[in-house]
Amino acid sequence: MDEQNSKSPPMPLGTLPAWGHDELPAPLPFSTRNLFRTIGPGAILLATSIGAGEWVIGPMISVNSGTGIMWIATVAILVQLVFNTEAIRYTLYTGEPMIIGFMRMKPGSGFWSTIYTVLTIAQLGLPAMSATCALVLFAAISGREAGEDDETMVHLWTYAIILVTVVILLSGRTIERVLEYISWVMVAFIFTFLIAVNVIFVPLSHWLQTIVGFFQFGNVPANVDLLLLGTLAAMAGSGGVGNLVITNWYRDKGFGMGAKVGAITSAFSGADDHRTFIGKVFSINAENMQRWRAWWRYVIADQVFLWAMGCFVGMYLNVNLATHLSDSAEPLDPYHSGVFQARLMAETLWSGFWLLALLNGFWLLFKTNLGDTDILVRTVTDILWIASPKLRAKRSLTISKLYYGLLALFTAWFFVGVNWGNALTLFTIMGNVAGPILAFGAIQILLVNTRLLPVEIRPKLWQRLGLVACCVFYSVISLALLWKYLPFHGD
Repeated sequence: MDEQNSKSPPMPLGTLPAWGHDELPAPLPFSTRNLFRTIGPGAILLATSIGAGEWVIGPMISVNSGTGIMWIATVAILVQLVFNTEAIRYTLYTGEPMIIGFMRMKPGSGFWSTIYTVLTIAQLGLPAMSATCALVLFAAISGREAGEDDETMVHLWTYAIILVTVVILLSGRTIERVLEYISWVMVAFIFTFLIAVNVIFVPLSHWLQTIVGFFQFGNVPANVDLLLLGTLAAMAGSGGVGNLVITNWYRDKGFGMGAKVGAITSAFSGADDHRTFIGKVFSINAENMQRWRAWWRYVIADQVFLWAMGCFVGMYLNVNLATHLSDSAEPLDPYHSGVFQARLMAETLWSGFWLLALLNGFWLLFKTNLGDTDILVRTVTDILWIASPKLRAKRSLTISKLYYGLLALFTAWFFVGVNWGNALTLFTIMGNVAGPILAFGAIQILLVNTRLLPVEIRPKLWQRLGLVACCVFYSVISLALLWKYLPFHGD
């Protein structure tokens, strides 16, 4: 790209309307006070990330196969960090979520909107998190772990959790703001509990033993469950669609050019937004580049020090506690997902930890359920709204109304999906769909950022290599699962 062309936005590919043009808003001056006023999407993603992967899958696979397998979580968080920041790069420049960037690439928006709608529903279209929450709630109320005879009651609690999730998503001025406030509270409670019980009850020698396991790269025990391993690899961070939808929250928060595009308002906010949500870009000049670098500092703080560090510490604390408490040679029962920590703590430490641990587990899982529900509805909403000129042309329809219409539709679908398997089965399906999304999405992000963005803000070589590493990591795991479980394996 020559000097003249670098001063103006490149022509978007695909069949979507061309970007508009505006000035890049200036962020607040970088300071500790302004940092906490500005960041927030990372808290939502962290609240969504610290869930069943940390509370259920990580501890279960570590207790059953040893902490040496946790290097998978370390690599997963690192490559997902590159994935996240590179997706955000596109949103800072255009104000559009990353999936809309995919839709600007060949063969066009119709093709990619269909692909990512199907992938989003395939990953998040089952009530896995609601079902896991229900197991914890049942245990807290009944004083025992659920058995096969309790299936009907567990299903009823699952329905209740689904409905409560809908009520929360109906509140506030914007969906992003509601999730951000709730996420900060939940993250503070969860980390306070986990740090306290680890400091009080786990000896220093075990802390050191656990941390070593997170860096035993290449160690794969012979007895490891590949399905759980694939789920751990995806859910150690955010897992698939969740990594992409963070760019929707950055838009709604008003990061970069997101402030020029718009946010999905809540049902009771009174807002009636008819903006098209087509992106706007800025000219490459000295002032805008200075503002760009200032925005990027906030992105790094949000993603590296809040999201990535939070994911690592959350996984570490849960694994450290569970492996210390479980000295039995018997593997943990998968049916008791989300409850076994409470039983171990009550049996080993103090009976009162039954309710305290279940409360912590419930918040861990419920906030993930809340975030995943929003991710599902938000992603499909944005895809349909941008891909369909007919929808945008209807004066009686806003993007917020479309969001809540789809929320009602998916809620009804969840009520049916409750009967399709136990919590761990549903969650394993979700986790192993996420891996291929991360592998394929990493390469698409690389193509979008190197073809559609101006030279001055394209990713550096190490960032491009990070996206390639993300693709390789999740491709290897996904192919290993295919080799083991599909009929052509030949065993």
